[in-house]
Amino acid sequence: MPRAARLGCAAALGPLLAAHVVAAIEPISVGIALGAATALTGYLSYRDVYCRFAECCREEQRLNASALKLELEEKLFGQHLATEVIVKALTGFKNNKNPKKPLTLSLHGWAGTGKNYVSQIVAENLHSKGLKSHFVHLFVSTLHFPHEQHIKLYQDQLQGWIRGNVSACASSVFIFDEMDKLHPGVIDAIKPFLDYYEQVDGVSYRKAIFIFLRHGIPTSALTLFFGVFSNAGGDLITKTALDFWRAGRRREDIQLKDLEPVLSVGVFNNKHSGLWRSGLIDRNLIDYFVPFLPLEYRHVKMCVRAEMRARGATVDEHVVTSVADEMTFFPKGEKIYSDKGCKTVQSRLDFH
Repeated sequence: MPRAARLGCAAALGPLLAAHVVAAIEPISVGIALGAATALTGYLSYRDVYCRFAECCREEQRLNASALKLELEEKLFGQHLATEVIVKALTGFKNNKNPKKPLTLSLHGWAGTGKNYVSQIVAENLHSKGLKSHFVHLFVSTLHFPHEQHIKLYQDQLQGWIRGNVSACASSVFIFDEMDKLHPGVIDAIKPFLDYYEQVDGVSYRKAIFIFLRHGIPTSALTLFFGVFSNAGGDLITKTALDFWRAGRRREDIQLKDLEPVLSVGVFNNKHSGLWRSGLIDRNLIDYFVPFLPLEYRHVKMCVRAEMRARGATVDEHVVTSVADEMTFFPKGEKIYSDKGCKTVQSRLDFH
């Protein structure tokens, strides 16, 4: 491959690498701050003071599970399963001082159901700066891994990036967005890091967290009306939710066991899942397949109210209803679920 072409390929991860360079603090300023802090508070270690002025990797910091649960319950609508699974998974993992492998979560559901929002909340609860933290790393398939002919290059870059950042902070968080647009095989490059190894080339990955986000667009209302579904994760979730609704059962009665087995098989056999025939599934390296249920009319209204409060506006129920009524719902006959979830709520609210 010509040198220019190789450079062009390598540039795919360039913005990501540049964005995560840890800013250095001018040593004289730190020395002055250290002296002042010591005089005021007594003895403090250099690290204690340094971490007051710069972000530090606090590997042993406990997770405030109650705060995480409360935030998810207040800000995430219609997702009782996701809230329960994520809180339990993160709490158990962070309370384990000697995990046998990294925590790996795979989030599935249609666009606008809250997966990106949840990854943001999780990041903020693990590292105070959230997605802006030097220890939280976001990969977007269409941005960082766009070309199918460069899969080998992406695999090498990905391994190097993860190895370097886990070496710097064992509790690093890696989020992979748009898994449904990731070329098959790319994600298998990180398989050794997710496995039950104490170390890989002298580095332990056991305290890291990996989150995969898989989106999708609902099958047409007509197809859903006749009960024909593909094996994509979102379709499988919608079918289960719709079966419960038609049987007169509450969506809150849906349990993880109703969805997780079909999800793992579905994404393994789906060429557009990013995990098609992946060793990550074959080796059972994904700890939880987390389903995000399709949102109903009442959930869309909750999203509108939350957005109005976030803007500092008084909640006007007439506006709430108007915005919700502008959304489109499926299946065709019953019109139960929003086909875009809450994704367009912000833009639609701008018109009111």
